[in-house]
Amino acid sequence: MSFNQFPNLPGLAWSVTKTPTFKTRIQKAVSGRERRANDQALPIWTWTLTYDFLRDNIAGGYNELRTLMAFHAQQQGAYTGFLYTDPTDNAVTGQALGTGNASQTQFQLVRNLDPALPGGGYNEPIVAPNLVGAVYLNGVVQSPSSYSVNANTGMLTFTTAPGSGVAVTADFSYFFRVRFSDDTASFENFMFQLWRLKQIKFVSILQ
Repeated sequence: MSFNQFPNLPGLAWSVTKTPTFKTRIQKAVSGRERRANDQALPIWTWTLTYDFLRDNIAGGYNELRTLMAFHAQQQGAYTGFLYTDPTDNAVTGQALGTGNASQTQFQLVRNLDPALPGGGYNEPIVAPNLVGAVYLNGVVQSPSSYSVNANTGMLTFTTAPGSGVAVTADFSYFFRVRFSDDTASFENFMFQLWRLKQIKFVSILQ
């Protein structure tokens, strides 16, 4: 399945917010004790962007307004998913993916949030890889002909299983698969041929 990429446009303002959300059911007893059930192992990420200016000057070669309007319409609001490149979170180097056992050929691409934390940080699957720069076995770069990466799942598959105890790592960039959180977008014309968008939100899509 192919997804459109969210356009990279000038005019993006501060601040940008990024919010992870989990879903936990909490049952409280009269004594105050709790029982908790985790209904969602992976976070739903929400981004909120603001555009201070979007130019509408086709004759002058500037048409960010129409680009963003057209993109929102193309996705039919919240209906269709697309790919978003987070400027602050889009690539990893030497990312650990697992350890070979001489039989496993598939390893999920992940990004680790702060491996220095107790327990080794938090691994989140990457299901929308962009470019895979290199794959390593025990630090040795492997030929691209020895593996493939599924663009729709982020699954790395070797033609031959890595040996027992062999560290599998990779350098790659990635997208977030998202959708608009709303079916509407409010564009404001505040000056001749200048518009702004006070808020546009999108949320990540879990597979």
